[in-house]
Amino acid sequence: MTTRTGNAARLAKALAIVLGTEEIPLRLRAWDGSEAGPEGAPVLEFRSRRALRWMLWSPGQLGLSRAYVSGDIDAPGDVFAAFNALSSAGKFAEPGPFRPLTVGELWTLLRIAVRLGALGPNPAPPPEEARVERKGRLHSRRRDSAAISHHYDVGNDFYALVLGPSMVYSCAVWPEEEDGRIPAGDRLAEGLDAAQEAKLDLVCRKLGLKPGMRVLDVGCGWGSFALHAAEKYGVTVVGVTLSQEQAILARKRAADSGLTERIDIRVQDYRDVRDGPFDAISSIGMSEHVGRAEMPRYAATLFSLLRPGGRLLNHAISWNAGPTDPDPHSFIPRYVFPDGEMISLGEMSTALESAGFEILDVEALRRHYALTLRAWVSRLEEQWDQAVKLTSRGRALVWRVYMASSALGFENGLTGVNQVLVQRPGGDPPPLRRTQWL
Repeated sequence: MTTRTGNAARLAKALAIVLGTEEIPLRLRAWDGSEAGPEGAPVLEFRSRRALRWMLWSPGQLGLSRAYVSGDIDAPGDVFAAFNALSSAGKFAEPGPFRPLTVGELWTLLRIAVRLGALGPNPAPPPEEARVERKGRLHSRRRDSAAISHHYDVGNDFYALVLGPSMVYSCAVWPEEEDGRIPAGDRLAEGLDAAQEAKLDLVCRKLGLKPGMRVLDVGCGWGSFALHAAEKYGVTVVGVTLSQEQAILARKRAADSGLTERIDIRVQDYRDVRDGPFDAISSIGMSEHVGRAEMPRYAATLFSLLRPGGRLLNHAISWNAGPTDPDPHSFIPRYVFPDGEMISLGEMSTALESAGFEILDVEALRRHYALTLRAWVSRLEEQWDQAVKLTSRGRALVWRVYMASSALGFENGLTGVNQVLVQRPGGDPPPLRRTQWL
């Protein structure tokens, strides 16, 4: 049953226009307490008239994102259900850039805004919105550094709250339970650290690490892989990151573990590493920042840094929805990963092969990342007040919607994540079977 009363009825019509659908798949609650939409559907709450102003000035995903980050819209119940309903409706269900509204649709939105008293100037974007597009040429060293800082330099304590003691910010590897089911609910957050350690160890085994090897960790984060590889496999590791805050904590963790002599953490662009060759290279959740145009250079640079016979493991999110142009006005580039770009598994494999690598193995971990993201959301929501205190309410909201919507993207197959293991020809031959790392 659908009910329409008060301001909520007009809001429902406005949101239907923005979504490009006849009926909204949500229960809307307006600032005056009125409600509209299917009973029992996920709730979307409009807390002020400014929410409609965001939608009028920036129709589509950007306007809704700004309204949510600013606190003018909220999903007070099941955040996954609310975002799934939004993303599966009308224009939002179509991959690629948002289809602009027609003149007639804009005119109808304007009339609704007049009736609701929501007209006014374009509000300034929330402070959490990135401004890196003003910082020079795309994927220049300076602009990449600014993009990385926007995402990662938001406080190590905040990331520790979400990620937990493992401090691993990439897809974990989860075990199946004895009855064949996968973990759910609270058990996800409880099992996250073990699942992250399993992922780190899997990378070490795939790389064939042995005592005395010299390893490069590209995009080393807070040093979790470097710590695991140095402590468990007896290797020395050079870790590079563009984040000052990550480097500070990674060095402290290495010192606290007594591994300073075996772990060298640098604030350095991977394109500036000059002290190869390395016996192995890990790149875990880093190449999404590289960009499609820079991918051939990325692959060639890592090839040049490996000794003959050395292996590279590239762990990266992939875009599975076919060829599309990235939309710079969507939520992810504006608030989460400025200048980030997902490419398909085929494009990644082609870049690596074109650089001279031989592909040894490809493993898809799509469902594992959905579980990982749900565990992160659980930890964030359980410690919400502390998360807000450590950053800002807007930043915490960004991470909530980003992680929840990303989990849904992995669950429905829009995005994937793959570990591609490659080897530079020469040196020791690769194993006959995958049993070396299974």
